[in-house]
Amino acid sequence: MTDDFTPIERLAGDLLLRLAPAEKRSLLRKMARAIRDRQSQRIARQQNPDGTAYAKRHVPREQKPGGYAVRFLYPMGAAEPRVVFMKSWVRQGPLMTGFDAEAGGIRSFFFDKVAQWLPVDTAEQNAGAGKLRRRGAIRRAAMFRKLRGGRFLRGDATAMEAWIGFTGRAGELARVHQEGRTDSVVKGGRKVRYAARGLLGLTEGERGMAIDMLLSHVVER
Repeated sequence: MTDDFTPIERLAGDLLLRLAPAEKRSLLRKMARAIRDRQSQRIARQQNPDGTAYAKRHVPREQKPGGYAVRFLYPMGAAEPRVVFMKSWVRQGPLMTGFDAEAGGIRSFFFDKVAQWLPVDTAEQNAGAGKLRRRGAIRRAAMFRKLRGGRFLRGDATAMEAWIGFTGRAGELARVHQEGRTDSVVKGGRKVRYAARGLLGLTEGERGMAIDMLLSHVVER
């Protein structure tokens, strides 16, 4: 924020204090939700609050798919372990990750939790074990698509303050990226340090918008 905003924000604060609690809560809620929408749009543009671009997603070295299909019971110790069948998979430390035919999506499994390895018919094998096609799509997709949606990025207010933030587990994930912390790429996998990417943070445009909303409200009264 530049120094030019200081006296304006001080005046805006004085005006806000003069509003009745219910009126102030209603106005702050409108401000919070308007700013939340702006923040979501900025995240979609892959920009930090200062306008700079997010650090690019790290593209891991292409991993060689397993050379054979696998079928097994999982997990060990379960009363009724389910059958997992994968043609395309890669080894990631203690994990094997691939397309789970039964679940219809990419899943990860711990080798040491496999209850029993089952035979695979010759007809079910495929040359080269295929490819994990989702990998390329992930590289091209914008980061934080789900995180910036209204389900996780929330904005609301009390009679004392407005707030914008992430809820539940999403809040923990957002903090890792916001502050550039260390976390596991997959549960139980190795930890890596993520680049700091500003998911939250007021821009000068958003500060100006909040002041304009307050002044317009006072004038309309």
